[in-house]
Amino acid sequence: MDQPCPAPYLTAMTMKPPITSRRALLAGLALVGCAEARAPMGPVVTRPAVLDDALVMADGLRLPLHTWGAEGPPRAVMLALHGMNEYGRSYAEDAAPWFNAAGVAVYAYDQRGFGGAGPRGIWPGHDALAQDAMTAAGLIRARHPGLPLFMLGESMGGAVLVLAGSRAALADGLVLSAPALRGRNSLGWPALAMLDVLTALVPGLELSSNAPVFRPTDNLDAWRRWSRDPQLIKATRVDAVAGLVDLMDAATAALPRFTAPALVLYGAKDELVPPKPIRAAWAQLPRGAAQRLAFYPEGHHMLLRDLGGAAVAGDILAWMGDRAAPLPSGADQAAAAWLASA
Repeated sequence: MDQPCPAPYLTAMTMKPPITSRRALLAGLALVGCAEARAPMGPVVTRPAVLDDALVMADGLRLPLHTWGAEGPPRAVMLALHGMNEYGRSYAEDAAPWFNAAGVAVYAYDQRGFGGAGPRGIWPGHDALAQDAMTAAGLIRARHPGLPLFMLGESMGGAVLVLAGSRAALADGLVLSAPALRGRNSLGWPALAMLDVLTALVPGLELSSNAPVFRPTDNLDAWRRWSRDPQLIKATRVDAVAGLVDLMDAATAALPRFTAPALVLYGAKDELVPPKPIRAAWAQLPRGAAQRLAFYPEGHHMLLRDLGGAAVAGDILAWMGDRAAPLPSGADQAAAAWLASA
């Protein structure tokens, strides 16, 4: 059986490149320029708008928009934010159909620097990503007046939602799937030292892996299809990795102010976001907020793409309908036991 192609953001999340990548670093030091690149939000030039194929931000940047309509009259709307190096269409085959069948219209946009939202591969800054999420929420809500709006963020997208949700009321509920809440304190000094040195010396050096170092899902067909998508970024600039860490730091710092109704999803077999940062994040959330934790003993990082993804989607849909009701899979009870076992 063919092995899946390497997952494009594994090196970005872990800063542990394989031997071939470490050797490439030595050669790259002499070849890559030292200018750090950022593509922050520009000045206001237009009114934000939603088109059939794009969201237009206030600085004029078009964020490609992907849409999957509900089967029958929609009862709710979901706006999804993708993970690092992915793009909006990542939800097409594995997640959107479950929500559409339950009467939920799904939107997802390419975040700045990813997919078709240029400049491709250049980190825009976490404030720009959070502002885009706030603007996108307002645009999609205005397109569907009277319908509840929910937002789903996977990995990096979850961190963006935490940051944006700590600044504004985004939606009727937020779903954080394996949120990237690994602040600097959780990375360890060797990774931080490597990141600091590379950011200072060769911020434009692209890190990539030629081997699947980690398994983000147990669904090999989905992994293979996803990892071979040409729209994915498969080599990550060092300064983009540093930007991701800055985002995770900012989102972690925002947790005490994050009071939005939220469902946090985490899998025991997640090899990208370890359990300690998730437990620490849960402990930092304000007491009394309408937030729940769902824990999946067989779940990986890409929970909605796992072989058990239908159960995860079922829990999300149940929570959207009644935030106080038990989750159908029992993941809320599993979460209570998991937290108590720490």
